[in-house]
This record gives sequence, structure tokens and C-alpha cells, in this order.
Amino acid sequence: MKGNAELLINDLIDRTEQIIERVQAWENYPDAVLNGQPSEEAWSALECLEHLNRYGDFYIPEISERIHNSRNERRSTTFKSSMLGEYFAKSMLPKEKLNKINTFKSMNPSLSGVRPEVRNELLDQQRKMLKLLDRAKEVDLSRTKTNISISKWIKLRLGDTFRVVIYHNERHIVQAEKAIAQAKEQRAA
Repeated sequence: MKGNAELLINDLIDRTEQIIERVQAWENYPDAVLNGQPSEEAWSALECLEHLNRYGDFYIPEISERIHNSRNERRSTTFKSSMLGEYFAKSMLPKEKLNKINTFKSMNPSLSGVRPEVRNELLDQQRKMLKLLDRAKEVDLSRTKTNISISKWIKLRLGDTFRVVIYHNERHIVQAEKAIAQAKEQRAA
């Protein structure tokens, strides 16, 4: 991907705002719906949020630190994705039929349970992400690099990191909405 850095940031802001709106819409759902699993091996809506929170616990401080310490203070009007960044970002985009991606044990909420404050924590993280996106308008999205959660040896361009994280969030919100729909159907039956 090569394009206008401001358009990219604005698109990611829109996507993050939509995530907030979608999760806020779940406020009045009963716990049985939010904790309902479509199948034994599938995550509930709250497990999807817990998974996202675990990644947010890594990426929000990482992105914040990299923006703060950026030696590339002058922002660039363009952003060019790296091959690896483009691959990761595209693989995270929600699709009609989500391809299953195995997750690391430390990021798997079904192995340790969901904390009660998971929904509010996700909303708080998304608001922090909006602030980071705003701060990112002042740095070079291609030259500023971040670590990634799966390897300390790989760094992604900041623009790619934002895309990967936010597309990943969207992917699991879609998964959570499907879990909610199935749980509502099961309760109605």
C-alpha cells in the first residue's frame, strides 16, 4: 500500500470509532448472551474482547513509546507499506468467511477466563488508540518502527502496525457479533 498518510490515519480513526460504537451497542445484552459460545472451540463475544485487550496491552504502550521517541519528527505526507506489513495487514482484514488463525497461548482467553471489566477495558483501549492515531499525524508513519508481539526480531512501520492492530480488532468484533447472534438464537429457541 502506498498512499496519503492523512487519509490512512483518517480511515483508521473511522474504523476505531466504529469499533467503539459497535461494542457500546452491546451494553444491555445479558451476560448469557455475551458469554455464549457458538461451539465448544469457538470464543464468546467477551472472549473475543479479552483477546483484543491482551494485544492492546502490548501495542498501546509500544506505539505510544515509539511515537514519543520518534527521531523522525517531521511527518511525511505519504505512507508506503513494507511487504511484510502489507501481508500482515491484509491477513487481518475481516472477510465474509473468516480464515482461522491460531493464537498464542498467552493471547488465548479461553485458557484462562474473561475478567468482568473486559468490555470497559476494550472501550478504554480504543479511546487510547484514537489519541495515538491523532499523535501519529505528527510523525513519519514509514520511518517510525514498532516491535510486534510475536517476535522481538521483527519491526513494522508505524502505519503498518496501526493497520494490523485495527484490522485485527475489526476481525474479532465481527467474530464477537456472530457469537452474540448465535447466543441470541439459542436463547430464543
